Amino acid sequence: MISGLIAFTEFGLLALLAALAGRVVRLYREEPFMVAGALAASASPSPTASRTRPHSRAGEPGGPGTADRTELFTQLHILIGLQERDCRVQGLLLCESPMAVRLYAAAWLYGAACALSLKSNRHSRALAAMVAGIISRKTGIRQTEAQEALGGLTHSAVLLACYRAGLESAEFWQRHQFVPRESSLYEAITSNAFI
Repeated sequence: MISGLIAFTEFGLLALLAALAGRVVRLYREEPFMVAGALAASASPSPTASRTRPHSRAGEPGGPGTADRTELFTQLHILIGLQERDCRVQGLLLCESPMAVRLYAAAWLYGAACALSLKSNRHSRALAAMVAGIISRKTGIRQTEAQEALGGLTHSAVLLACYRAGLESAEFWQRHQFVPRESSLYEAITSNAFI
């Protein structure tokens, strides 16, 4: 009886091992770029590895890939969370600020998003929509208002300056894991606008 149970268990484990091997082979054939990207990422854990990794799927035409989108979404939430906290410590509450200040924050985050995303995905509608969604949750601004402001960045010197500060701060943050004071969201808002 016990030897039969042991033989049955061994057979079950072999069947599971064969199923796992088949699944790995099938995934490798379907997603060769993702496997290569994962191997490259594990071989070199630099912060810029995620930007140069090839991806096989795109969420939208011209939009960030599925893996890129999730990673970028996470990075932007971390970055805006840190900047929101810095603003709060210095006495600037973004959710209670005037609409213009909230739009400056949207421009700053859009600059950061452009710096963190792949070059082919910068200035796309999908990226602007992602930024508008994040900034809407953080500041209470409507997504449509944020997208309109992002579409007209070049019409306002202050929005453009905030965009550039976000671009610089995200590039620096990606290499050094902190945002320098001169390109932080608080500095971008207070040095370019009268609050």
